[in-house]
Amino acid sequence: MNALIPFSPPRIDDEIIQEVTAALKSGWITTGPRTKQFEKELSAYNGNEYTLCLNSATAGLEIMLRWFGVKEGDEVILPAYTYAATANVVVHCGARPVLVDVNTSDFNINVENVKAAITSKTKVIMPVDFAGYPCDYDSINALVNETAIKSLFNAETKEQKKLGRVMILSDAAHSLGGFYKGKRTGTLADATVFSFHAVKNLTTAEGGAIALNFEAPFSNDDIYKYLCIYTLHGQNKDALAKMQKGNWRYDIIEAGFKCNMTDIMAAIGLVELTRYDNKTLIVRKAICNKYATKLSNYSWAELPPLTTANAITSFHLFPLRIKGITEEQRDQIIQKIFDLNVSVNVHFIPLPMLSFYKNKGYTMADYPVTFNNYSREISLPVFYNLTDEMSDCVLNAVISSVEEIINSK
Repeated sequence: MNALIPFSPPRIDDEIIQEVTAALKSGWITTGPRTKQFEKELSAYNGNEYTLCLNSATAGLEIMLRWFGVKEGDEVILPAYTYAATANVVVHCGARPVLVDVNTSDFNINVENVKAAITSKTKVIMPVDFAGYPCDYDSINALVNETAIKSLFNAETKEQKKLGRVMILSDAAHSLGGFYKGKRTGTLADATVFSFHAVKNLTTAEGGAIALNFEAPFSNDDIYKYLCIYTLHGQNKDALAKMQKGNWRYDIIEAGFKCNMTDIMAAIGLVELTRYDNKTLIVRKAICNKYATKLSNYSWAELPPLTTANAITSFHLFPLRIKGITEEQRDQIIQKIFDLNVSVNVHFIPLPMLSFYKNKGYTMADYPVTFNNYSREISLPVFYNLTDEMSDCVLNAVISSVEEIINSK
């Protein structure tokens, strides 16, 4: 093919355009009935009690940290192998990101490393479902409930005292539709945050959602109602409520944030959710399985986990690793693939390699598994409109480029 095969363009078709047009014509373009409907349908899809839609997953992560009272002097544990947003929100709260190394097999946070990193300052653990493959949530949840670990927990706020342990805040930006031991992501942690960014499986252009799944004595209904206020400047009525007859008067109960989702965004999400399982995931699964089947014939290919005894990915990414190469050789392979008009990517540059975190004293040498995974990783294109002809071109470009480099060593 002569045209460049893109990496992950959004699926925007007539069905979405018609629904967005209907939203525009309805007069509700900010938070309104479509956003509330999208929240309800997401809760029904995932199986959690309440879901709050926001303008980004980043906002969702930060809001939950702030709701839990994370502040200066606190620590939040997260993997060294993640996008910067996971750590940035911790910095925004004044707390310290505590980075730990990941698993060799699935890129996800290593639970033993988490255990070793817990101190009396630890308030939250933020596992990241890399590429859409869920973390080992049974082990993470069991860890925070161990007597010795709970005895370390220093509860300072009302919410911390009520929970009585470290909070599990899942960064599930990649994993909507994934399963862990028969349960959907969204029901595996105290709170789970999804992303609907343009490159995600289900997009709203920008956007995200918090799936609330706290156990008693918490009321997820109460938390949801509070977060609706907290994410709208602390205002006790949103635009939809204020537009009811004679209901114009409102109050500001605290200095909140502004990160609500709009009905235009929700309109896209509502269409995408109705066809997510029966169309989107089927296509993405077929693409990933095709890559895995073809590449399994090559000894240099280290394939990502897709479906295992414990988990099923959401098929968000296909993070291929090339055995026995250096970071420099990986970069050479990527350039050759691009020269063949195929777009690929790398997920992600680890946090300790980024200037901000490097300048904070984080050192890549402390995370050898993370670096080993990153230095050999190439993400292949996975998107709904990727045709068989295009995926054949991807495979041919990857195979020829890898073999050219490894045979020149």
